[in-house]
Amino acid sequence: LHVSLIRFMDCLYLLDGRFNQLHTLMVNIDFIDQKSKINNKEKLPNLRYFSLHCKNYTKYYDEEIKPLLHRMMNLKTLNLNFFCEINKFIDGDELKTNIINYMPRLNKFTFNIFSYYQIISCVDYFQKRNRSQCHIYSYPYRLEYYNNITNNFPGGLFKYVSYISLFDDHPFEHEFFLQIAQSFPFLKSLCLVNEKGQNNKQCIKSSNHHQNLSIIKYPYLTQLDFLQAHDDYIEQFLLDTKTYL
Repeated sequence: LHVSLIRFMDCLYLLDGRFNQLHTLMVNIDFIDQKSKINNKEKLPNLRYFSLHCKNYTKYYDEEIKPLLHRMMNLKTLNLNFFCEINKFIDGDELKTNIINYMPRLNKFTFNIFSYYQIISCVDYFQKRNRSQCHIYSYPYRLEYYNNITNNFPGGLFKYVSYISLFDDHPFEHEFFLQIAQSFPFLKSLCLVNEKGQNNKQCIKSSNHHQNLSIIKYPYLTQLDFLQAHDDYIEQFLLDTKTYL
């Protein structure tokens, strides 16, 4: 069964016992909102495949998502893709302790989880915003988008991704964009948010001398969105001495 729903309670209605022979459920949902009064404790012994995709942020990972997953003790395949704003990071320890350990028959787990929370003392990327973020995903990454990439992007090859967004409170230098081009070879759309100008502007020597930095190529890029972006990034993409589109 593959369904698109607006609210999380609609998913719980499907799993309240009326479809007790259901073995496969793929859910695309708009909102995972406040705790509902619908039963979210009864076990689902026949469910073997579950996929949950939510496109909006939720604050109810502990209250709603985890209890639902704990009902699926015989699950063999799990796919999770969601964004949450809570008072902790969802990391490998969290996934093992509170999800995987509840599913002894699980043999395939793919995930893309972005956690974002407010902290008291920030020593990470966003000091002015007093916020930090954590993005955890399974590799190879098979989604078509990758959001909120910062200077701490670890690299890798993401051949399925066609849309990305870049965001940081620190400048994006030329080498960063070179890494982006190498990691996303089939990139079609890019959105950039960064008001900090580049520190190491590319210095182009005379035409008789070798350029000190290579020209970056984006062969499939057709859409650029500069939202609150410094002029340096407009030059970075539109000057043919820096980027070839």
